[in-house]
Amino acid sequence: MMNIAVLGCGYWGPNLLRNFVSIGTNVKYAVDLNEERLASIVTFFPSINVTTDVNVVFNDATIDAVVIALPVFLHYEMAKRALLSGKHVLVEKPMTNSVETSLELIEIAEAQKKVLMCDHTFLYTGAVCKTKAVIDSGDLGNLLYFDSTRTNLGLFQSDINVIWDLAPHDISILCHLVDENPICISATGQSHTNNGIENISYITMFYQSNFIAHASVSWISPVKIRRIIIGGDKKMVLFDDIEPTEKIKIYDYGYNVNSREEQKRLIIDYRRGDIFIPKLDTTEALKNMAQDFVNSIENGTQPVSDAQLGLNVVKILQAAENSIKQNGKEVKLN
Repeated sequence: MMNIAVLGCGYWGPNLLRNFVSIGTNVKYAVDLNEERLASIVTFFPSINVTTDVNVVFNDATIDAVVIALPVFLHYEMAKRALLSGKHVLVEKPMTNSVETSLELIEIAEAQKKVLMCDHTFLYTGAVCKTKAVIDSGDLGNLLYFDSTRTNLGLFQSDINVIWDLAPHDISILCHLVDENPICISATGQSHTNNGIENISYITMFYQSNFIAHASVSWISPVKIRRIIIGGDKKMVLFDDIEPTEKIKIYDYGYNVNSREEQKRLIIDYRRGDIFIPKLDTTEALKNMAQDFVNSIENGTQPVSDAQLGLNVVKILQAAENSIKQNGKEVKLN
């Protein structure tokens, strides 16, 4: 049985802990500086050792893997220590707060021959898995655009802006679905709290092809929106995560362009066909993610949300932040 330690028992840590227990791993330690949180863990999982000392985990040779659910500024330090102590690592999104530190973690993981994986949970939802299957089947045709909106009122963060908080969800989905990386980023944003931390932002990603992607994120919206539209030249997909059951709708909608040189104008023919609502897998995404991590360790398989995808997300986030600081100037990606 695989021995795992969970670092961080705030909002997300207990969810991770619960799912790793459910798939049969031995969660040996739960670590947090808040003893009230640890007491809560013991109430539900009395067999788990709780501690405020992270060194206990790194010095325990029986621990196979470390799951990190800590604030972003701690991801690099804790993941590096875990890898260097010979443990596989699953780290919450985003992988780190810079491209340089993400690259270093990947290099260390390769040298240590350990799995480094980032928890982009949405990639394991039934909705995203179905969308990926539809795109890969060619039903949408050539992809034209990706447009996402992720807004709500709060929660304001004190250490990261709204890009690093909310955008990783949609950007990870984008990177997973589209087999092409953006070549440059333009982003704008604003802080309304006088602390320099943007609470609203608009990110546009440009590609070598005619594909374009846009993400809108906000902590100051009166309504909660979790919506993605993906357009192809054959069909289009609407993913609305607020919908309780019909999260995915596939529209047989499109258009044809006919040019008339003699009149120097375009004639657009529109097509409005059926709307298909597919049945989705309802397995908890976090459980699928935890199983993928364990499988990658035990069987040497490539996880869906691997370190390279985690790095690609960080590259886009960092470029977007740089663009905001330059009033929307395009920032090129390597």
